[in-house]
Amino acid sequence: MNNKKKWIALTIVAVLVTNTITLFGTKSYIVNNSKIGRFYKLFQVENDLYRYYDGNINESDLVEGAIKGMTSALNDPYTVFMNKKEFDEFNTQTEGNYSGVGIHVQAKDDKIIIADVIEDSPAKKAGILPKDEIEKVNNTQVTGKELDNAVALMKGKEGKEVTLTLNRSGKGVFDVKLNTAKINLVTVKGEMIDSNVGYIQISMFDENTAKNLKSKLEELKGKGMKSLIIDLRGNPGGLLNECVDMVSNFLQKDKVVVSTIDKYKNKQEYKSKVNGEFVGLPLTVLTNVGSASASEIFSGAIRDYKIGTLVGEKTFGKGVVQTMLDTGNGTALKVTVSKYYTPKGENIHHIGIKPDVEVTYPDELRKKEYDRSADPQFNKALEIARTKIK
Repeated sequence: MNNKKKWIALTIVAVLVTNTITLFGTKSYIVNNSKIGRFYKLFQVENDLYRYYDGNINESDLVEGAIKGMTSALNDPYTVFMNKKEFDEFNTQTEGNYSGVGIHVQAKDDKIIIADVIEDSPAKKAGILPKDEIEKVNNTQVTGKELDNAVALMKGKEGKEVTLTLNRSGKGVFDVKLNTAKINLVTVKGEMIDSNVGYIQISMFDENTAKNLKSKLEELKGKGMKSLIIDLRGNPGGLLNECVDMVSNFLQKDKVVVSTIDKYKNKQEYKSKVNGEFVGLPLTVLTNVGSASASEIFSGAIRDYKIGTLVGEKTFGKGVVQTMLDTGNGTALKVTVSKYYTPKGENIHHIGIKPDVEVTYPDELRKKEYDRSADPQFNKALEIARTKIK
């Protein structure tokens, strides 16, 4: 009987030892070898927080914080996770109107820089200028990594108070208090400068910009336009397909406007869909550091096909493409999926596009009320446009 009990006890001990070894061996294997193991510390921290943290824990906030931490670690200001509120606000910016302070911003050297200030907006009335750096929004420190979050903080219901802490060359750091207002984006404006030269300013590539450009081109043609200035200064970009349709006005059918190549070396070419009605129209295009993304695709195609002259300053240098992935419950992941290349195969990310004729816009003029007659870039573009008239 004693021998039987001893055998049973030894068997139980052996099973326990075997299970313990299996448990810790499996854990060690998971931690050291599997994909789950690489995120083991994340689950360990979550477990420790629930075990020790003396306070309220919102599980949804933990999950969102962990996801945002992952995207932030990529050091790519264009790859971000958006919660429902942020995603809803993001969508309004490509639909032509929203409530905000009225500025276009860019991420440069991990800083948030104002690229352009919209006319008649709260920012314009408060004296905010292009090239001002945003250090804080409502006393929250922001950097280039939090570009979309900073934008969300500056938008919201009409009348919302927003305090921007700005850093301006020659002035230093200062605060500006604003109230959000409805911003109606008129992305295409145009007029005849004289009896021969037309002028079109494009402030953004939204879902209606290609259609509005076509209408404006036809309007100015009817007024006798023989040469055209297109102003892309301060244009932060927008929708790729709109840009392709716009460039198509000036190209023959099936010309590559831009191509993209993803991490798997898959190449996609975006071509002009029709023979453009304005092929051969002399073009002069104004650019500056505020011209980014789709503006650079437009400028790159004009340059590579030698169908126009670029005037002004080097563009921003955003040569990557993002897509939006649905992550459920109204949230989304905006992620960089490819690089884009001009028709001649150049990727301009962090490089930009140099103008054919470089003209600097002086800082002293930037700080004054805009006067087109004193704008050296516009005046040079007008001079060049006039020489192209046959």
